[in-house]
Amino acid sequence: MTRPRFHLAFPVDDLAEARRFYGELLGCREGRSSPAWVDFDLFDHQIVAHLAPEECTPVEAGAVDGKQVPVRHFGLLLDWPDWEALAERFRAAGQAFIIEPYVRFEGQAGEQGTFFVRDPAGNALEFKTFRDEGQIFAR
Repeated sequence: MTRPRFHLAFPVDDLAEARRFYGELLGCREGRSSPAWVDFDLFDHQIVAHLAPEECTPVEAGAVDGKQVPVRHFGLLLDWPDWEALAERFRAAGQAFIIEPYVRFEGQAGEQGTFFVRDPAGNALEFKTFRDEGQIFAR
């Protein structure tokens, strides 16, 4: 392994819907699976959708840059063209946004493009981009 990769397990209430969202819409290659879980390759990171309907609870939100951001979420940092293409893929598929694509902290330290969506089980995902990667941890 040439670089660390993250592993994230999360609850879903329907594996077929998880396969549609993560496999078909996001384009994640499917790995191992069982009747209770499915591994996905999310841009070379391993995420695992576990069938656990009782764990699929509404996500609280907190204010960030004047928007109500889901507190519990996961996602990716993408190159700007890939971020724009993914936002367009979601739009074309009719996927609702929790927060539409926009530039957050414009003109400030940490300026970034961001958008949020929910998977079919209600899990919140954020996709971000930075024109300057040096701004990822800027204060």
